[in-house]
Amino acid sequence: MAEATLSLGGNLGTPRAAIAEALGRLAQRGIRLIARSSDYRTPPWGKTDQPEFINACALVETALPPEALLAACLAVEAELGRVRLERWGPRVIDIDLLTYDGLSFASDRLTLPHPRMLERGFVLVPLAEIAPDLVVAGHTVAEHAQRFAGETIARL
Repeated sequence: MAEATLSLGGNLGTPRAAIAEALGRLAQRGIRLIARSSDYRTPPWGKTDQPEFINACALVETALPPEALLAACLAVEAELGRVRLERWGPRVIDIDLLTYDGLSFASDRLTLPHPRMLERGFVLVPLAEIAPDLVVAGHTVAEHAQRFAGETIARL
């Protein structure tokens, strides 16, 4: 079994319910939840003229290989009504595969660790709550998250 970390979020409909529903649907696919962060209210990133987001992170255990885990995440997004209209635009749910058993990996569909996770306080702050000692790019998640201490990221 492999351990992976996921980032979940949304800003349309009821994001907290969508995050909980997404985790439940992943569990139905044999992806076991080990730890889940609190929900956080975060400012939009990338495209800033949209509502605030609710974000969370999860540590999961799975027998799925990385690309199959990504496919499961994308299937759950689609089931919950995710429509990809614009990059970084509003969404009902977004599930990103951040890390997978310390693997560095790149394919046409997936790069691990997630290539922009270290730029995103909305990822690092919730992830530091559940996996502070996880090492990414030579530093712990807690160390990376310290860079975002001044941002308006509110634990709910």
